[in-house]
Amino acid sequence: MDQKWEIIYYETSHGNSPVFEFIQNLDPKIKSKIIGVMDLLKELGTLVGPPHSKKVTSTPLWEIRILGSDNIRIFYVAIVNRRFLLLHAFLKKKQKIDKKDIRTALDRLNEYKSR
Repeated sequence: MDQKWEIIYYETSHGNSPVFEFIQNLDPKIKSKIIGVMDLLKELGTLVGPPHSKKVTSTPLWEIRILGSDNIRIFYVAIVNRRFLLLHAFLKKKQKIDKKDIRTALDRLNEYKSR
């Protein structure tokens, strides 16, 4: 690809970045897995697919999937000018994604769009 994608982190109205803070508090080994998948996103953009990325059914969201003993998910969307907005990160503990995690990401997306 000739132009890389950019990854930006959602910030609250107080300037906090929940996804960045979540990642910073992880074990270095897991952090390196996340960085690897983000590098793929930057390089391949919307062409990244399973197992690294997957569409969240019935939403505008996509999820970065970090598989292993710790199943980490990071919800994101593609926005204008070849950018991905990381909205919400969490440790997936059950087979199905909890609706509150989807709601958190959608609320942050709506808040971002309203600025």
